[in-house]
Amino acid sequence: MATFFTKPISSLAHQALDDNPNFDPHISLFGDARAEDGSSTVQLTRSHAPSSGLLLLDTPFKSTSARNVGQRTSFSTEFSFSIAPGNSDGLAFVLVPNGFHTRFQGQGSFGLSGENTFLGVEFDTKKDDKAGNFNANHVRIDIHGLESVKVSNLSSLNLVLNNGDVLKSWLDYDSSSKLLQVRLSKHDENRPLNPIIAYQIDLMEMWGNEDVFAGIISTANAESSQTSSNVDVYSWRLRVRAVPSWMHSLPADPRGFMDKDSEEIREGKGKSCALTILARLIFATGCGALFAFMILFMWAIFVSRQTVFPVMCEPGREDFRYEKVDVIVEKEDQCIKV
Repeated sequence: MATFFTKPISSLAHQALDDNPNFDPHISLFGDARAEDGSSTVQLTRSHAPSSGLLLLDTPFKSTSARNVGQRTSFSTEFSFSIAPGNSDGLAFVLVPNGFHTRFQGQGSFGLSGENTFLGVEFDTKKDDKAGNFNANHVRIDIHGLESVKVSNLSSLNLVLNNGDVLKSWLDYDSSSKLLQVRLSKHDENRPLNPIIAYQIDLMEMWGNEDVFAGIISTANAESSQTSSNVDVYSWRLRVRAVPSWMHSLPADPRGFMDKDSEEIREGKGKSCALTILARLIFATGCGALFAFMILFMWAIFVSRQTVFPVMCEPGREDFRYEKVDVIVEKEDQCIKV
């Protein structure tokens, strides 16, 4: 269940979104973002550049619990979207400070130019060498600026951002491990087991006790074409939860999550599990063989000590001579008697 704190900004939520079960209530639309009456889709940009649109949750949350200061909060969000071919920067999920909506003019990439404090997860369809983008089909994480701290190539995953397909993304931040994970798949597929990108960050250190607003942005600048691609959002939900202090642990190792290009993909659980089982079987077999050998060895020693072998003795010379003498005497007697 979502947990929010403080007072919301002035509500500009479109009535169609309030009645749409695919969206959280109290979402404001800014710029060119609009939801047509009778439609369950929000269109972020117009068909002519320049264009920019923003979806913003009216109610902020804090990185610490309002009831228990110092108790960290985690969040999870999921949203589905599509980006048509054409001129567009893509789409970004952002955490921004209070007052961002008053400054949002759609200037620069995702309208974040000039912002000093923000967290952005960009589904980027433009190549920018200065920002660390190695192609026009990637996911990247930005902190306090438009230079990426982490980039993941989607081409190796057979995912294309701007071919018009409906995609779904899951973003999860765990405050106990201070780990942000991003997952992406086609809309009709299940939630992936492994994230496409993961980054360790302490939101409590970043935001302190300030209000944090969550939003979804898309921009299209008139650099090379006056026609922009349509960027649509079909659903969006955000959940915030407090994590008890006793659950805090050492930070998780983000190197356990990797993709092919950033060299950050977690090894499959099935492979490691099979190897573990095989190693245990080999170890158990060796221990059993050693135990059986020791039992046989001890049994052989014990039996050899308890067994008595009969000793065959030859008759002594005296006995033989005595019997011989008796025979002679008997013969002599016989002779005498005779």
